[in-house]
Amino acid sequence: MTKKPLLIAGFAALAVAALLFFVMGRTGTPTDSSAEAGFARDMGKHHAQATEMAFAARDRSASPDIRNLSEDIIVTQTAQRGMFIGWLQQWGLDQASARPEMAWMVGHAGHGGTQDKPEPMPGVATPEEMARLRSLQGKDAEIFFLQLMIRHHEGGVEMSKGLLELSDRAEVKGLAQQIVNSQTSEIKLMTDLLKQRGAAPLPSILR
Repeated sequence: MTKKPLLIAGFAALAVAALLFFVMGRTGTPTDSSAEAGFARDMGKHHAQATEMAFAARDRSASPDIRNLSEDIIVTQTAQRGMFIGWLQQWGLDQASARPEMAWMVGHAGHGGTQDKPEPMPGVATPEEMARLRSLQGKDAEIFFLQLMIRHHEGGVEMSKGLLELSDRAEVKGLAQQIVNSQTSEIKLMTDLLKQRGAAPLPSILR
């Protein structure tokens, strides 16, 4: 995998999403309890952990494939987090909310729970899993990173598909579809990288 074409493609897709925001996206301001606000806040947190995992993997591996993948995730998801922050500012909303995480997805894309107690954010690694990742080196770190990141991407795909069911804003739907496409592709890539290392993904969380 070469890093430069992926980075160029990622930035180009982000530019298209930004253009959609200014040209088509101003159809009404999302409220604090809207799916768009919930998606921006929760996916921002989801992306924050992904970049943390990617930094850990990059620093514990000498493999060009793993290091390039990690850097792609860091660059792409950091840029997307910036877009989420920008949207909330544009909509006049706080970066945080008193509403529970994932309340916006209850009853959609197979997500359960209640508005007061929704299901946990899908794909997120536990503190124990994060500590284990930081304790590993070399091939062991690569395998565990790939397993965690595949599951993490599955959660990102699930959240993005939920947004696509709920929103009619072009800029938010455009980025959500981009996340579905890019993370589905990376799941396949990471599954192949695991096979090369004689390992398999964790059980899928996709519904």
